[in-house]
Order: sequence, then C-alpha cells, then structure tokens
Amino acid sequence: MIETLKELAAHIELKRPADVVSTEIAFGELNVTVTPGSIVDFVEFLRDDANCRFSSLVDITAVDYPQRPARFDVVWHFLSMRRNQRIRIKAALREDEMCPSIVEVHPSANWFEREVFDMFGILFSGHPDLRRLLTDYGFRGHPLRKDFPTTGYVELRYDEVQKRVVYEPVKLTQEYRQFDFLSPWEGAHYILPGDEKQG
Repeated sequence: MIETLKELAAHIELKRPADVVSTEIAFGELNVTVTPGSIVDFVEFLRDDANCRFSSLVDITAVDYPQRPARFDVVWHFLSMRRNQRIRIKAALREDEMCPSIVEVHPSANWFEREVFDMFGILFSGHPDLRRLLTDYGFRGHPLRKDFPTTGYVELRYDEVQKRVVYEPVKLTQEYRQFDFLSPWEGAHYILPGDEKQG
C-alpha cells in the first residue's frame, strides 16, 4: 500500500512539477500540497490522468492557523474508485486571498465551497452562487475561525409579546469563572464519595 502511494506521489510530481509544493504519506493516504492558483488544473489532471482517476470529490474543508501569514489551509479529499485510493490536497491561503472554485471540474463542489465560505470566510473566485449555507443571512462572522467567540455575537429567541423571533446581543447571566474541578459541587466543604481519591 505504501509503495503504491509512493509511486503515485512520484508520478504526480513528475507530471505536475509546477503545481506541487510537497507530498507526504500520512495515515494511509497521500497528502499533496499545491499552489492555490493551480488547483483547478491540478484537480482536472487528478480526475483525467490514467494513473490517478480521482473522479469522486468527497469533501472540501479548511483549517485555521491564525498565527501564520498564510492563515488558512483549504483541504480537498478525493477518491479513486478505479484504484481504490484516497488523496488529500492542501493549499495555503492568506486571509485576503481568494481560492479558485473547482465547480466547473466537480459540480458537487458547489455546496462544499459554500460551507467553507460560511464557516471560515474563504472566498472562492468563479463560484456561481457563493452565499451562506448553514448560518442565517444576517449572521456576523465565521464560526470555525479560531478568533470567533465561543458565545457568538447575537442570540435569538421567540418573543411572546411581539409573537416573532428576535435577535439580541449575547448577554451572559454570569461571568466566566475558574473552576477547580475537584468536586462536582462548587464550594462544597465536605468530601463526596470518590473525592478522597484526589489526594
């Protein structure tokens, strides 16, 4: 299995040297890092090349690394039914950079790219209908970014007086507290069963 993946990596590097930044084998899959601008041609090559045949797009996602200049890794997962192999493609992207859409090559990328846009704020150039998919139209921010607050910015509730759903700024009923996790009962001054094992 590993030898087959090594052969595939060598073939891809030989055929697309300008696109490939690096390759590695991890967890039984080939990971290929490419330049973002070449993703459309590279994905088309993976689909059509006789030694690849990665015709099934399984998923598109992203990873946020706020400390890096190229903040995001956009990640595509493909499956070759003919070769019974999977491949993971990654491209590093700056926050102000757009990623080319692969909808023309894989129409199933449409909703995957919309989800990545909604959750991470990554824009896909050439996408036919790039709008939010999982959050509401007026939603502020992108929930899977590491700098998005865990409480969010707004909350919604049904208002009995107005007889409709209303949006309000998040109001916490208590400040975040530091818990010592020594006892399930905060402030208890007695030992509960099982607590004696803490010592």
